[in-house]
Amino acid sequence: MNRLANEVSPYLRQHRDNPVDWYPWGEEAFAAAHRRGVPILLSVGYSACHWCHVMAHECFEDVGVADEMNHRFVNVKVDREERPDVDAVYMEAVQALTGRGGWPMTVFMTPEGKPFYGGTYFPKPSFLQLMTAVTDVWENRRDDVDTNVNALMDALSRSEISAPAATVPGADLLDHAVSSLAANFDREWGGFGAAPKFPSTMNVDLLLRSWATSGNSSARDIAIDTLDAMAAGGMHDHLGGGFARYSVDREWLVPHFEKMLYDQALLVRVYAHAAVTTGEARFERTARSTIEYVLRDLTHPDGGFYSAEDADSADLDGHHHEGWFYTWTPREIRDVLPSRDADIVTQWFGITESGNFEGRNIFTRHTTRNDYVPPADVEAAMFTLFEARKSRPRPLLDNKVLTEWNGLMLSALAEAALLFGDDEWLAAALRNGEFLVRELRRPDGRWHRSWHEDGAPRARHAALAADLAALVDAFTRLGEASGQSRWTALAVETADQLLDNHWDPELGGLFTTANDAERLVVRQKDLLDNATPSANSIAAMALLRLTGLTGEARFANHADRILQLLDPVMRRASSAAGNALAALHTRLVGTSELVIPGVLGEFAAVVRRAWRPALVLAWGVGDGSALWHGRSEGNAYLCRGQVCMTPAGDPTTLVAQLNADA
Repeated sequence: MNRLANEVSPYLRQHRDNPVDWYPWGEEAFAAAHRRGVPILLSVGYSACHWCHVMAHECFEDVGVADEMNHRFVNVKVDREERPDVDAVYMEAVQALTGRGGWPMTVFMTPEGKPFYGGTYFPKPSFLQLMTAVTDVWENRRDDVDTNVNALMDALSRSEISAPAATVPGADLLDHAVSSLAANFDREWGGFGAAPKFPSTMNVDLLLRSWATSGNSSARDIAIDTLDAMAAGGMHDHLGGGFARYSVDREWLVPHFEKMLYDQALLVRVYAHAAVTTGEARFERTARSTIEYVLRDLTHPDGGFYSAEDADSADLDGHHHEGWFYTWTPREIRDVLPSRDADIVTQWFGITESGNFEGRNIFTRHTTRNDYVPPADVEAAMFTLFEARKSRPRPLLDNKVLTEWNGLMLSALAEAALLFGDDEWLAAALRNGEFLVRELRRPDGRWHRSWHEDGAPRARHAALAADLAALVDAFTRLGEASGQSRWTALAVETADQLLDNHWDPELGGLFTTANDAERLVVRQKDLLDNATPSANSIAAMALLRLTGLTGEARFANHADRILQLLDPVMRRASSAAGNALAALHTRLVGTSELVIPGVLGEFAAVVRRAWRPALVLAWGVGDGSALWHGRSEGNAYLCRGQVCMTPAGDPTTLVAQLNADA
């Protein structure tokens, strides 16, 4: 075993038996590189990454390749999900060098951690050639190394020195973003652009906002068509619920089979919003099945949410294939189902002998994407197949608990519990909130990023800005769903910690790492909404909503400065700023506050089954803030900027007030 044997990250432990003399990220590795006078070879990946497994098998498990690595370099392995701050720095360097990025990521850097060359996946022959070339440059052409280092360090500093706009952007920016999404919409297959296609949940949610608040029917149609295409296609696990990471093709047929917690969170949110704004039951069904998947397969018994399931799984002979767990042959279906049931399932999903993926069949309705809710006889047969699938070897589970991703899922689960009035979901959300406070919060109130049951200690790594921002949003929404003001108070406390330790007083916005955190070669800001929303966009939204609940203008002031910092990003790359634009939408529309002392009672039907993007809700027992002064049970109080309308004594009056406010 190498040094990774002492790590608890499932990804790092996958490499503990490699012949490579791996170091985890840390001072020991940098000191060894200085002592030996050799570069560091940094390899970054994650446990559910298919091509990470391929490169590991071809290169890191090969004794000859490992000997070359050990001779020429100090080798460092990083789990990008545990250390996204490290990953982001070097991914930006790789993108500057090659014009693209991805995982596994391979970076060569100086003993000081400054990158000078890198790429993504390298097959064995190319990797051997590359290592020889890098050693030659390091030993004989050090000026070339210095030139690359200087250029890359300049590129890496851009987010740190990005200048904000003078004022908060206006509505024209929202209109431009919606128009850009419409121009990039695939009218034949749904979604945006060509292959590969990603869920783009934040952009779809922005379109739903546009329709919900301004009646933009074109935005509505694009959103609905995209949601239908994803739910009908192979990216959606029709048997077990949940979604794979993305579709490798334009038609949403073949997924990349890894299932990530953050995707489930963001998809639950957007399908729940679509369900209540359109009234279409199929969207609620998709949200429900996704939540059921998370609670069934990605939840620790004590309430934490696990990170991911792998793309690869073993067949019955023990050979690993991408997607084998999820795919079927006609023979396998006939072995499980009676003849009639087998016929109706194969007809409904278009199952063939030749298959649609490597001789097997992905269940999909992608050619009839507005007709993917199975009739009762098909659904009964699907349940039997789902039960039979349980006997197959499951994909590897990455059972670490990440604060940021749990925050995203908690936000979605709490909001869905409120919208659909589901007490079981609310109970699961409360268990998750309690888990995070108990397991990931230090005695001094600071937060950790990662938790694993086998760790000693279980909680590790200092929280990043994205962790804290996601917690602020999650606790705010958990307070709204539960009527327990303690969660709003915890949101305030966490927001203060975020602003105290991550805020840039000069240019505004949040640094990824805290003031007292480990110093990387640059201190970046997370500005782009990619697979997950950026730390700054989550914070902008959370702080605006927290302002509505607390009346504390300081949170809104910080949100404004974040939006000013994000202005250039929103203008330059609106498709990579969906969550930032949603925060801007909330800022421009302005939050409204609804206070209902005591139980929701007869007002429950008003706050459920209706998505009002800029409304915040306070109910239950008051927390003593100004929003609660003079409130009496039996009434509902609709306010804007803490200025309230006449108390509504019945649901009809409240609905009229909400409509007038909208």
